Amino acid sequence: MASLFTKIIRGEIPCHKISENERFFAFLDIRPINPGHTLVIPKKEIDYVFDVEDDLLAGLFTFSKKIALAIHKAVPCKRVGVMVAGLEVPHAHVHLVPINSVGDLNFAKAKPASSEELAEVAGKIRAILSK
Repeated sequence: MASLFTKIIRGEIPCHKISENERFFAFLDIRPINPGHTLVIPKKEIDYVFDVEDDLLAGLFTFSKKIALAIHKAVPCKRVGVMVAGLEVPHAHVHLVPINSVGDLNFAKAKPASSEELAEVAGKIRAILSK
């Protein structure tokens, strides 16, 4: 059975897509810790991040870097934190979270965001990426 993220990649479940290429897909988390919280995933469905082949894992982080730099320009924050928890959805994924302190990297702070809020933030990040 396809993971939730595979269904998002296929367009079966809507998302606020930030960017994609032939191997990776980035979209906003619908329960962001902070505005701009983005998930980056390989299109290949692999459950555990450390089961991802080395070249694909390296590419995942290179793609994540590009997205993180755009988030940092689009969303006021000191840094973009990186977290790989790996338990929420059985599909390897990287959380990119705009933060101002280490305490900001906390899933307990996550709250649902409206589609309008997500669309606004996604537009800002995509605008940076398109430059």
